[in-house]
Amino acid sequence: MNTQEIRQKYLEFCQRNGHVVIERAPLILHNDPTTLFTGSGMQPLLPYLLGQDHPQGTKLADSQTCLRAQDIEDVGDNRHTTFFEMLGNWSMGEYFKRQQIEWFFEFLTEIVGLDPHKIYVSCFIGDEKNNIPRDDEAAQIWQEVFAKKGIEAKIVELDSAENGDKLGMRGGRIFFYDDKENWWSRGGGIDSTPIGDPCGPDSEVFYDFGEQHHDASFGQAHPASDSGRFMEIGNQVFMQYRRLDDGSFEPLKRKNVDFGGGLERIAAAAIDSPDVFKISLLQPIIKKLESLSGKEYATHTASMRVIADHLRAAVFLAVDGCVPSNKEQGYVMRRLLRRAIRYSFDLGIEQNFLEEVVPVIADLYEADFPEVKENRESIIAVLVKEEKAFRQTLRKGLRQMQHYIDDGLTGEELFTLYDTFGFPVELSTEEAYKQGIKLSDNWRAEFDARMAEQRQRSKTARKGQFSGGLEGHDPIHLKYHTATHLLGAALRKVLDAPDLQQHGSNITAERLRFDFNHDKLTSEEKQAVEDQVNAWIDADLPVRFAVYPTDEALKMGAIGAFGERYGDEVKVYSIGEGDNIISFEVCGGPHVEHTGVLAEGGKRFKITKEESSSAGIRRIKAVLR
Repeated sequence: MNTQEIRQKYLEFCQRNGHVVIERAPLILHNDPTTLFTGSGMQPLLPYLLGQDHPQGTKLADSQTCLRAQDIEDVGDNRHTTFFEMLGNWSMGEYFKRQQIEWFFEFLTEIVGLDPHKIYVSCFIGDEKNNIPRDDEAAQIWQEVFAKKGIEAKIVELDSAENGDKLGMRGGRIFFYDDKENWWSRGGGIDSTPIGDPCGPDSEVFYDFGEQHHDASFGQAHPASDSGRFMEIGNQVFMQYRRLDDGSFEPLKRKNVDFGGGLERIAAAAIDSPDVFKISLLQPIIKKLESLSGKEYATHTASMRVIADHLRAAVFLAVDGCVPSNKEQGYVMRRLLRRAIRYSFDLGIEQNFLEEVVPVIADLYEADFPEVKENRESIIAVLVKEEKAFRQTLRKGLRQMQHYIDDGLTGEELFTLYDTFGFPVELSTEEAYKQGIKLSDNWRAEFDARMAEQRQRSKTARKGQFSGGLEGHDPIHLKYHTATHLLGAALRKVLDAPDLQQHGSNITAERLRFDFNHDKLTSEEKQAVEDQVNAWIDADLPVRFAVYPTDEALKMGAIGAFGERYGDEVKVYSIGEGDNIISFEVCGGPHVEHTGVLAEGGKRFKITKEESSSAGIRRIKAVLR
């Protein structure tokens, strides 16, 4: 069974068991200020797991595309990718541990066909300090499902992953770990669980590729080790507690299940290979690179893995409306593309090659994701344009290097080539070797020091930009979210531009940001927009929502974000009442209940900046102060 078939079989399996299959959310969530990208399958559904009602019911399933840019430096080994799909199913107050565990085990063994003897699981060991018991319920259910396959599943307490490195397997199949491994909350472990939040133990599922894949430098083998023998293929989160104001925990009245399974990893287990790049969604890309370069995967493994992963991520960013730039998501997209092009030099591919590889990636996905087929030509055009521009940048960098032939290259100069010209340090040092340019004795330390300074600046900037962390539903975020809708409505009215669309937004505790298609605004237009938003705030208009069938909502004139896709039903927020509805937009929420709240403390809406975001797209930043 190939990867595409596993995805399809999973969704069909969930449908047979009463789930509604929902469409994937885009990689860029327009109204989530807490992160650049959709980084997990549950992220788009977090409001519903926290208590909101989902318009499509209480039993949901999907295959969610995800991007984790923090893994970019790890790509090159056999299992890390920046882009991946998460198979997910959720129960909001319906089934719980028994049904979830039995279903997932059935899917793995009966549908995918995994050998149950190669499946191992972990559960939560409990926390005596917080009066949270060991999750014997989940462990007992696991013992029962293994017993039906004739497997005696011994329980072993390892407590921590570090302890597991010392003790090893001890004949176990079900392993108890602490909250670092088997507890879910938005804050991480038990002690960092936010007050008022739902939380609970989780049960992870691992596939054993065999002792021959164990790296003894990690210590003894056990499922939570990074030694290479085991690979996590799924995690079942059982939200059954809520943290109280005094820091203690009480059982939830409505218990939820959040399951996420890595599609690529399950597919790797299905072919019994720890190399995810051998699955059917990545191997055709590798084959194309072999054909273009005349090199073999076996001898140029890391380079081909980086290119295959990064281009797949860039394709889906383009599908979801992202374009390469020097800011935020566009910067990550540009970095992915440039790393892929840099590694193409290792393969001897020094001419444009994206127009050859990107269609291969599109072919792999367009049958299951119609948006890939619909945007195929524009995707190719965006990525090829970036490649051509970067190859020109590389040539500029090469010319700049000529200035260092006599005196040699220091780490400072290598950083300048990287930071100013976008010239990767690997290419700089390789080129220096080719041209006989001497490198200073401590160039690496000098370069790393400058890179560390830059990372610290970026880290500080990100903290300021996403200061809400995961508490994106605080009162100030609700105010700015509602102000964003008011801003969009004011722009359409003042500019007489009914077709003006949102092309992205970002909301923090300090300000809102709104991207839209239009020309540069004049000073008079900006003032008029400000005045209109403040007039609507002063009018204290009601803010309400209702759920409609999608077709009906669109016929009623509901406005959606550019590039957004919706299911059969949508939540629509309206601002105003009667004949004075000034905003009617598809939105997941949340918002304030009336616009007058935005003026609390004498605050006024103020545009602080209006600038270009990308070709044809303007960006406004505004505050309440």
